[in-house]
Amino acid sequence: MNGSLARVWSAIVIALRAVRRNTLRAALTILGITIGVAAVVTVTGLGQGARTAVNEQIANLGSNSLIVFQRSARPSGAKSAVGGSRLSELDADALVRESTSIRLAAPFLRSGGQVVHEGQNAKPSIVGTRLSYFEIRNWKILRGELWTPSAEAISEKVVVIGTQTARDLFGSTDPVDRTVRIGRYPYRVVGVLEEKGQSPFGQSQDEIVVMPITTMRTHVLFTRPYDTHALLLSATAESTAERAKDQAEAILRQRHRIKEGDEDDFAVRSQAEFQAMQDAIFGALSALLIGIAAISLVVGGIGVMNIMLVSVAERTREIGIRMAIGAREGDILVQFLMEALVLATLGGVVGSTLGYAAVFGLGKALGWPMRVDPVSLALALATSTGVGLVFGFFPARRAARLDPVQALGRE
Repeated sequence: MNGSLARVWSAIVIALRAVRRNTLRAALTILGITIGVAAVVTVTGLGQGARTAVNEQIANLGSNSLIVFQRSARPSGAKSAVGGSRLSELDADALVRESTSIRLAAPFLRSGGQVVHEGQNAKPSIVGTRLSYFEIRNWKILRGELWTPSAEAISEKVVVIGTQTARDLFGSTDPVDRTVRIGRYPYRVVGVLEEKGQSPFGQSQDEIVVMPITTMRTHVLFTRPYDTHALLLSATAESTAERAKDQAEAILRQRHRIKEGDEDDFAVRSQAEFQAMQDAIFGALSALLIGIAAISLVVGGIGVMNIMLVSVAERTREIGIRMAIGAREGDILVQFLMEALVLATLGGVVGSTLGYAAVFGLGKALGWPMRVDPVSLALALATSTGVGLVFGFFPARRAARLDPVQALGRE
């Protein structure tokens, strides 16, 4: 055992000397492996960071939340007078009343528009909804307060604004109890929402103005009584989210008088579905990018094999001398195999370092919670070593099978 270890150690020392003698050639040889390993580490860290960031954004949609969207399900493809939707505030009330797994429901209308304050203007999303909307989304007030239930009942012209909208319109001034204008009407700002960041759909959640749905309907977006674009629901618990979805679908089908076998005129989506969709997308992208990085590793491995064949040809006389003084075929095989492994491992170490630096830099630049998974790092290093072993074996075997007499005769 000690003899085998000594032979391996001797082979490593010889390999390091060979690398040191041809530093530039060694650096160019390992470049492909370095790029491949760096790409694998970076893509893995980037994928994990992006997935974590998107999952946090999905969680920001609300606790145990579900969204009911409108859609047209008519055989002819014709839509009804208002966007093909039959969703209404009455549906929201019925879902809470008739379901055992839905805790809250908030109907909402959404529109774009220009908001003005003393010469400053912004174009945020304008949302009309009920107070339950903020509870479902776990959306707290940063300054001021929400409107009162009585303000909702009498269509009072009051709004709550997002942090970005507050900065765009008021700068560093406190916007609470000040006035903004939307269309022809002035609205009093009663509160500023805490910062939420981007939604999973790439929109800023802080460029927003929220008002009572009754106010929205009568002053901003004129619709039929009780009409709404969508419903935001909250299940009683995370474990009841799927049951809440099933109950919502059953209740709405009954209320909309949809016959068995007919397509729904609505769609219910849960947080779990959004998360599964995002995971599938990121999984496919990560697999594609890692596949591209693997090609770099293969190209790097071919480079290692090529340079090792050149090395064998250059050192034929040296191999003959070693065989003449007692080196066995196995000794030569281990020597050149170790040289290939040293090159590949050096490429893996440098690539891992560059990948780690890239993950750290991208995490800072993008604001994502990125990190290098130790398992992925170990796998990348093991892969680079395996590449050296596979692509270094043929040159090493060729060196080991040289005829000592012919090798000594080479200049």
